[in-house]
Amino acid sequence: MKPKVAITLGDPSGAGPEIALMVIEEGRFEETCRPVLVGDALVVEKVKPIVGSTRKLQILEDPDDYVPGCINLVECGSLKGDYAFAKIQASCGEAAYAYVKRAIELALAGKVDATVTGPLHKEALNLAGHDYAGHTEIFTDLTRSRGTAMLLVGGPLRVIHVSTHVSLREACDRVTKERVLHVIRLADGAMRGLGIENPRIAVLGLNPHSGEHGLFGTEEMDHIVPAIEAALDEGFDVTGPLPPDTAFLHCKNGRYDIAVVMYHDQGHIPLKLLDFMGGVNITVGLPIIRTSVDHGTVFGKAGKGTADPTSLRTAIEFAVQFARHRTAGRNGAA
Repeated sequence: MKPKVAITLGDPSGAGPEIALMVIEEGRFEETCRPVLVGDALVVEKVKPIVGSTRKLQILEDPDDYVPGCINLVECGSLKGDYAFAKIQASCGEAAYAYVKRAIELALAGKVDATVTGPLHKEALNLAGHDYAGHTEIFTDLTRSRGTAMLLVGGPLRVIHVSTHVSLREACDRVTKERVLHVIRLADGAMRGLGIENPRIAVLGLNPHSGEHGLFGTEEMDHIVPAIEAALDEGFDVTGPLPPDTAFLHCKNGRYDIAVVMYHDQGHIPLKLLDFMGGVNITVGLPIIRTSVDHGTVFGKAGKGTADPTSLRTAIEFAVQFARHRTAGRNGAA
């Protein structure tokens, strides 16, 4: 059976609902999966004429009731009235949270095979009383997971983060042997989930020139090198610590399959430079599959029908790929 993929609409005031309907209207994913939107019917009805959607809206009690050729929606009933585009609103933050929560519940119950999230607005989320830095933290909390990591895929790069939404000062403290080793393991598993049998893993340094043997910092000698040595003992194909200012060139040219980066901007900047609208965010270390667009709510294009759905298309493609690999593994095929 084609995997069932839950796609959250994201913050209703942003462009998330529009790109979701654009992708559904294209119909291309009906050949590979059963895409099911998670959100509110009133949002879908508001956005349909904006993107020129002609498909019938089908409200589902259960994703198994999927109807080909329609806009299949699991109704959350969060929004009770109209809302404005391109405006930070607590009601929209609450709705975005409700969509994510419902998608997680469906995945944990085995009702869908993967989740794909549309963009939410962190300020609106917090205005609604949900104190999270973003999707990764919500998924980690609601699935009661530990040791998750953010993986970004875009253009020729794949990067996985030791830390993400913390201050730079705190990010330095989070570079420990245990955490770096754990992320190396997650990197290997994620690449195998994408069909790469023997992943080549690059581990970057934290400091300029990877510390120059302690001249510019000791985190490499104290934590990163011991983590790499332990990973080598476990049989991983891992190299490093590589100087951050040159490592991405080697990754771009195909020497490594994935880079373990030490903090948020170290991974985000090169990837977004090379593939800003096509990048995909994947949370690894969860009991369920979660991929996402790697851009924000795009308020500047909300309500205009001109947002770019490229990142969402790619996120769905990765979700399907992970779901198929996981199913094959359960059936003994991988």
